[in-house]
Amino acid sequence: MSTISIIGLGTMARVMGARSLAAGHHVQVVGRDGSKAAALAAELGANATAGTVGSGALAGDLVILAVPYAAAASVVGHYGDTLAGKVVVDITNPFDPTSLTGLATPDGSSAAQEIAKAAAPGARLVKAFNTLFSGVLASGEVEGHPLDVFLAGDDDHAKASVSSFVESLGLRPQDTGDLKTAHWLEGAGLLIVGLAKQQKNFALSIKILG
Repeated sequence: MSTISIIGLGTMARVMGARSLAAGHHVQVVGRDGSKAAALAAELGANATAGTVGSGALAGDLVILAVPYAAAASVVGHYGDTLAGKVVVDITNPFDPTSLTGLATPDGSSAAQEIAKAAAPGARLVKAFNTLFSGVLASGEVEGHPLDVFLAGDDDHAKASVSSFVESLGLRPQDTGDLKTAHWLEGAGLLIVGLAKQQKNFALSIKILG
């Protein structure tokens, strides 16, 4: 059992909070609107607490960024040195808002790498969960198989911590390499969103068989 801090109050934050609580973790949900954070914590139930960005500390050693990519760098910048030593999990997809057919990151980079630049030294960033729709994550499986959670990062110990967390949720971690690989995970996120829109099916998931 551990404490997981989730920054964000949207659907993914709600689903990740619910799955974390079901796995026996304590959850802290943090948002810019303290009343909305408190409401989400109350909805999630026992072992969920609330916090406000800009007020108080992050309780978890594992911090999940469940905010839009455009806001992620400013959020980690706001917390500054308090993130040192923590594992920061970036679940964002940096889709170009003007076209939704490209990525809004610099060529050769990724959301994860840009967020890592904004974070304090000592914060250990791992990319994960960005290829999963919230409804798919809530179900925890596809065609009877546990979901694959693809992750990337430069710190092996941080990836091991995230892998253990993924396994605690009943899911299967897939280590894809260092943080540069996050660029391709974000491309996969764009691909699966495009397929889901085309097929009008948001129950899609990428699964490794075998």
